[in-house]
Amino acid sequence: MNGSGLGGNSTSQAARGEFSSLFLKNALTIGLCVAINYINAVLVHTFTLNLNPRYILYIHLVINDIILLTMLTLIHVLSYIVYSINVSLCILLAMIGTYSSMSNPMTLAVMAIECYIAICHPLQHSRMCTVKKTYIVIACIWVMCTFSLLPDLSVTLATESPEFFHSRVFCVRDNVFRDQHLMEKTDVSNAVLLVVVWGVLLYTYFKILFAAQSVSSDAKKARNTILLHSFQLTLSMLIFVKGLIGEGLIFLFPKNVMAVRFAVALLVNILPRLVTPLVYGVRDKIFRKYLKQHLFGGKGNKIDL
Repeated sequence: MNGSGLGGNSTSQAARGEFSSLFLKNALTIGLCVAINYINAVLVHTFTLNLNPRYILYIHLVINDIILLTMLTLIHVLSYIVYSINVSLCILLAMIGTYSSMSNPMTLAVMAIECYIAICHPLQHSRMCTVKKTYIVIACIWVMCTFSLLPDLSVTLATESPEFFHSRVFCVRDNVFRDQHLMEKTDVSNAVLLVVVWGVLLYTYFKILFAAQSVSSDAKKARNTILLHSFQLTLSMLIFVKGLIGEGLIFLFPKNVMAVRFAVALLVNILPRLVTPLVYGVRDKIFRKYLKQHLFGGKGNKIDL
């Protein structure tokens, strides 16, 4: 009797400990998501006070981060609470997240080109980098993302049974887009995308680096911005190798699967999203002033960017 009572008490304590750990992990994840999205929302509001091609690209990047972080956090929390979700819902969440994750590297490349034109071809900047052309470029980015994702959806709809879309899965991309050819296509398209973006960043960086030897400090600032783009791209690439990182860590720490999952989620989902407000917000004097007004209860006045 006493032994049974002690066993039941131990089980109850273990369950409470597991629940507490689960609650703290989800609370931390949601808290970080809300905090980063709040700063990003202030960033969007600040930069929309004056439309300018450079800030339009910033806004596009930040909105992408808001969408991607929200989707990744939602999937992460659901995976802890209910583990598996409806396939159709998972496909929707995965496609929204994939749109944003593909769009971000392309936007970084365009931002690097805009910096290059501003420093190396200043007389042509106002003609080449207009608000209208910026919107056209953003539209082209989303069209390319659509063309990349349509085969995944089309093949899945054509090859999977109706019952599959009503079933439940652990929500990761490979569990809903299961065709082997789609997985290979995704790997190839991700590799091509990153090679092209890295090529653009390297080209613009060295062009601006040479210009910085004979031009004002604006060129040096642009060069540093390209370096930050490269750092941000490196972090963004983590989402494409999330599975490999997770498998490697689980192999090293097989007894800590849940802890590994949580650490990888923070590293891949949260950390890269934190970089954008730091690079384009806190680093910007105008934004820092505006953010302080919001954080300390002041009224945000219209700022001429």
